[in-house]
Amino acid sequence: MATNWYNIQYPDKLDTPALVVYPDRVKNNITTLAGMIDDVSRLRPHVKTYKNAEVTGLLLQAGINKFKCATIAEAELLAISKAPDILLAYQPEGPKLHRFIRLIHAYPKIRFACLVDNATSAKEISDAAERYKLKINVYLDLNVGMNRTGIPAGFEALQLYMDCGVLPGVVPVGLHAYDGHIHDVDLQKRAERCNFAFDPVFKLQQDLKQKGYPEPVVVAGGSPTFPIHAKRTNVECSPGTFVYWDKGYQQAMPEQEFLPAALVITRVISLPGPTRLCLDVGHKSVSAENELNKRIYFLNAPELSPVSQSEEHLVVEAGNNHQYQVGDVLYGIPHHICPTVALYERAYTIENEDISGEWLNKARDRKITI
Repeated sequence: MATNWYNIQYPDKLDTPALVVYPDRVKNNITTLAGMIDDVSRLRPHVKTYKNAEVTGLLLQAGINKFKCATIAEAELLAISKAPDILLAYQPEGPKLHRFIRLIHAYPKIRFACLVDNATSAKEISDAAERYKLKINVYLDLNVGMNRTGIPAGFEALQLYMDCGVLPGVVPVGLHAYDGHIHDVDLQKRAERCNFAFDPVFKLQQDLKQKGYPEPVVVAGGSPTFPIHAKRTNVECSPGTFVYWDKGYQQAMPEQEFLPAALVITRVISLPGPTRLCLDVGHKSVSAENELNKRIYFLNAPELSPVSQSEEHLVVEAGNNHQYQVGDVLYGIPHHICPTVALYERAYTIENEDISGEWLNKARDRKITI
């Protein structure tokens, strides 16, 4: 009898809640990603989703040599994995800047870079780099509508790039444009918004070329706009969620053929009423920033609807005359996989319906060694 792709033959080997990963599906997603772009050298995936050395190794094996991250621990994980080109997509301030410099010193053969969006920070980075006899590559962080960090791609950005060009400790090498606010389900509308946001970035790139600077590298987008940026020339794309995928993007990005490759396994632990179940998947087990009905979807129990969630428990409505019992195992796709992974120190790998190993999510910690 055929079994579902997610089936685990001996689930009693797993204490729940547990994060499980299906390596064959991860490899499929990497192959799918590479097939969506003309040159894998234009890929700069974000480590934030998976946070482990094993997936980094699979990406390197696929010829992907550029990476993006948001924390020093993520950058160190990539360095330990011998990733040759690492962009800290963050503007390091205070102790973070000193940790970044220590990381650069610890791995002198790796090309590191970070973001900058104002003159004060640029000078601080330059002064610290000069003090330690370094030159740090920087990308201008551009605000293309996310309204989180960055500077609009206009005259001030042009001036800031030029200012960085004369600071002794930094070298401006590119532009960073994250458009995470664009996630329309309709691909055409998403493309229109993406192109509108990108036009000033392209103009800034050309203005800098006309002033005699080497053509700035442009790092653009995330998973939602990846298919759009992938069609451009000379733009590096930085999707992250593709490696594991999740229910949120599965619903919102139907044109992308990535496979869900990471699940949260949970059990029924109590029957608090004739129509309700209590599961051991609370706030500490699955990303809880979305509304209650957009946190986890059960592949083998799609009819269940959430009622309430607390730190260690999720109460769901199962309806009259349900057949669920205490101990039943449920397979859940998180709505948002990235912060869900950060809740687990390890992922259990599932191959041939059995537990084949563990992948340690080392970069979920704020510190590895540096």
